[in-house]
Amino acid sequence: MEFASSSSSMSSNHYDVVIVGAGIAGCALAQALSTLKRPAPLRICLLERSLAEPDRIVGELLQPGGVEALRRLGMAACLEGIDAIPVRGYCVVLDGKPVHIPYPDGYEGRSFHHGRFIQSLRKKAQAALGVETVEATASELVECPTTGRVLGVRATRRAEGGEQAAQKETFLADLTIVADGCFSNFRNAVLDGAGMKPVTKSHFVGIVLEDAELPIPKHGTVVLVKGHGPVLLYQIAGHDTRMLVDLKTPLPSDIKQVILDEIVPQLPTTLQDPVSTALSKDRIRRMPNTFLAPAEQGQRTKEGVFLVGDSWNMRHPLTGGGMTVAFNDVVVLQDLLREVDDLGDWREISHVLHRWHWRRKQFASTINILSVALYDLFGADDEALEVLRMGCFKYFELGGDCVRDPVSLLAGYHRAIDAHARASLFAVALYAIWAMFTHPRRIVVDEKAVYVKPGFEEYPMLFVKCIRVFWTACVVFLPLVWTEIRWW
Repeated sequence: MEFASSSSSMSSNHYDVVIVGAGIAGCALAQALSTLKRPAPLRICLLERSLAEPDRIVGELLQPGGVEALRRLGMAACLEGIDAIPVRGYCVVLDGKPVHIPYPDGYEGRSFHHGRFIQSLRKKAQAALGVETVEATASELVECPTTGRVLGVRATRRAEGGEQAAQKETFLADLTIVADGCFSNFRNAVLDGAGMKPVTKSHFVGIVLEDAELPIPKHGTVVLVKGHGPVLLYQIAGHDTRMLVDLKTPLPSDIKQVILDEIVPQLPTTLQDPVSTALSKDRIRRMPNTFLAPAEQGQRTKEGVFLVGDSWNMRHPLTGGGMTVAFNDVVVLQDLLREVDDLGDWREISHVLHRWHWRRKQFASTINILSVALYDLFGADDEALEVLRMGCFKYFELGGDCVRDPVSLLAGYHRAIDAHARASLFAVALYAIWAMFTHPRRIVVDEKAVYVKPGFEEYPMLFVKCIRVFWTACVVFLPLVWTEIRWW
């Protein structure tokens, strides 16, 4: 890897585009911009704090729509040579009973170790025409003292020995793009007061299981457990399976003991020993599950700069849609930027950002809404949500379009306006109410579980309950829809 000399003059650090962050979105965007047809190739600076292989417990599942987006970006080869595993759908387990939710039409996603995939993306970006990768920590935006427009960033370059250089350098560009992830240091400065604040409801606690046997091989497994959020498992390498346990805040003081005592007994029997073994020798790692609705950028945000990826828009990682949204965002943005002659013309860039914000909603809004709504149902913590969770499970058991439509939306290859997502969610709510009246429910008689249909004498109480259930569905779904369609 080549590094420019730390004694370079100001002019030698001027680029057409500076991208802060060489992660999922940053690498994809560097590759995308390098392919734009122009009289001369764009000079792109890709800044990254550390180019060492990252070690994270999220960003390990790529939906079929994300695989297709990678192909369109010319980066499909990044999935090769990293021991990636085909993913062919989901298996949802409730009370020990699995329901199969396959991707239709032979579509496949991929799961992998996050760090291996990131290094593969970086290698591709570094080889792209006009891209210069610099290992440096960006610390502040450079702004014009008169207009406030962002002109670039200041960063401290890493020396070859790994230590930070003492002096900051200025990296100037016609356009600055921030892709520094969920813990973005620049989000507030770029949005300049626009948009919402990130909301964290829970944490994923992650471990790696060795040679674990999933209920359905090559399928993401979601186990719905009582007293806690869902447990997610998927194979990430030939012998490795990731397990993520959703724990609501505040986290318990002894996380391992809670998992052993309260969660492991509710897992399929084939998984209980591998989980206990992993807990005995692996360190517990955690990651916040954060939701951040996207604010429209351009006219009301800082000039000369905009956000992409998790620094701008996050959804719950339960459904594994984050990378799919990011790659599709880059595909749309690449297409729109083909029409821009001057990246320094903020009026033109603002117009592109407006069109990008609304065009991306065909897939991003749907994935965002479904991810948080399904998490609220799968992590049910009151009676009405419990009814919706059971109804959702029974709805999936119907198979056919009741499975095909929701999983097509989650997979990111069925692009529909978010009205389609709302229709699917309310279909689940209505079916849950129907099941409450017509399906046997589990009760315990003389310490034995039996299933009994409700009698007519219970209908008045159930009518009252169904109103509460439908109201709860509205409270869960409609605010999410509002965050996606409102004008900021």
